[in-house]
Amino acid sequence: MRRIQRFRSDTRGIEGLPVRLVIALVVGVASLSVMMNMISGISGLAVIELDVHPEPEVVGPGEQIIEVSVVDPDGQTVSDATVIARGGSARLDGVETATTDQNGVAELRLTPELRPNQGDGTIEFEVKPPAGSEYADERGNTALLVVSG
Repeated sequence: MRRIQRFRSDTRGIEGLPVRLVIALVVGVASLSVMMNMISGISGLAVIELDVHPEPEVVGPGEQIIEVSVVDPDGQTVSDATVIARGGSARLDGVETATTDQNGVAELRLTPELRPNQGDGTIEFEVKPPAGSEYADERGNTALLVVSG
């Protein structure tokens, strides 16, 4: 005759559950790490953010020749990039553009102006990366500081 056992007193159902959960977790983490490694190895998904380094970094109002280096995160210069200068809190007459040479330097002739009673201001830079490259310029760049004399 078969003996009826209550569900509440049956402890056989959970004996292998913790071991199975641990195995599933380990296999899942290992699979995820392999997939992430494969994704990070694809260079087409990665972009390299560019920044500018103006020289000099601080100028006074009036006509100035500014050399702007376009650099990647490792500090390497980038040639054939277009640098665009716009007035920020300092004014410029229009927009100035230049293309970087083989050394990654663009030369801009700027005439920044400050408003009356304005002690300082900035000139903002934007970079258009070379066509077909993995470079991008989506974050803010270093600005040129204009200080009244």
